[in-house]
Amino acid sequence: MRYRYQNVCLEAFACTLPDEVVTSEQIEASLGPLYDRLRLPEGRLELMSGIRERRFWPPGTMPSEKSVETAEKAIRIAGLDKQDIGALIHGSVCRDFIEPATACGVHHRLGLPNDCLIYDVSNACLGLLNGMMQVANMIELGQIRAGVVVGTECGRNLVEATIEKLNADLSLSRNDVKPAFASLTIGSASAAIVLTDRELSRTGNRLLGGVVRTNTDGCELCQSDGLQEIMQTDSEALMRQGVATAKEAFAEFLDHLEWTTGDIDRAFCHQVGRVHRKLMLDECGLDPAIDYTTLEYLGNTGAAALPTTAALGIENGFVKKDDHVALLGIGSGINAVMAAVDWQRSLVGEGAALVGPHRKRVGVPEAS
Repeated sequence: MRYRYQNVCLEAFACTLPDEVVTSEQIEASLGPLYDRLRLPEGRLELMSGIRERRFWPPGTMPSEKSVETAEKAIRIAGLDKQDIGALIHGSVCRDFIEPATACGVHHRLGLPNDCLIYDVSNACLGLLNGMMQVANMIELGQIRAGVVVGTECGRNLVEATIEKLNADLSLSRNDVKPAFASLTIGSASAAIVLTDRELSRTGNRLLGGVVRTNTDGCELCQSDGLQEIMQTDSEALMRQGVATAKEAFAEFLDHLEWTTGDIDRAFCHQVGRVHRKLMLDECGLDPAIDYTTLEYLGNTGAAALPTTAALGIENGFVKKDDHVALLGIGSGINAVMAAVDWQRSLVGEGAALVGPHRKRVGVPEAS
């Protein structure tokens, strides 16, 4: 699928991050019983993933709580009147309930108008990008003037449940542990995207269009039932097939936009791990210098990863006027969404102040 827009502007990105920092070293310390029994070398988690640390919300945090905070921030950065917002989409993997839609609570607490269309979108790590496309479609069709896409990922329960299971199951071998590896890279974050029509825009950051590509032969490579909060991932196969899908999508992306790799000034990709990033950039022929990363200190934050990374990159001046920006999303399933933006102006709000010397370090629970 290919898509084009003439009247849509990508007005603002925003993110909110937890204060609590948990290092890969701390997670391995909590896996002491497993590491001792299988004689696993310490440091392998960071060595294999490139992820030094990730962040967690306080126990019991509901996704909507942080989504409200982040959406408020994005709307404030955009300088948008809430009465102009015609759609709100909540796009993270994590949500408050099966029903009603998490978007309902977010809409209520934001005080958005009653004629605002609201719903949740679920598509693994691509929910926010899919939501961005849907809002852009509504704007292009003249149905709404502005919309917000927001989502919050809460990784604590998955990581802690994985640690508990790995320590408790004495039958596990080294090979049995591999499918749980990806779960230990998960972090938490909240991100929001504001889109407007060109007449309402203060930035002129035009969303030009992009492509969508699927490869559902890989639909069983990463699965979570949600109920037991355990995720099983064939990391190597998922990386291999995911990068192959991304490579195909990227070739179509360049053809559709009539760009070459040299026309891309800045890129924001889904954040998985160091090896995945290198392989994807190599296969797509992109210079690592144009790609902004957060995986080292945020881990994999699901659907919030790419927009969070974009928010931080913009906040830190990584994107300049007249840059061609590529948003390169990939998610289990396997799906790819790629979008192109002609960047003109960055609206920087109070900042995502995000990673600095004042962060609170709290370890995961001690192994029993």
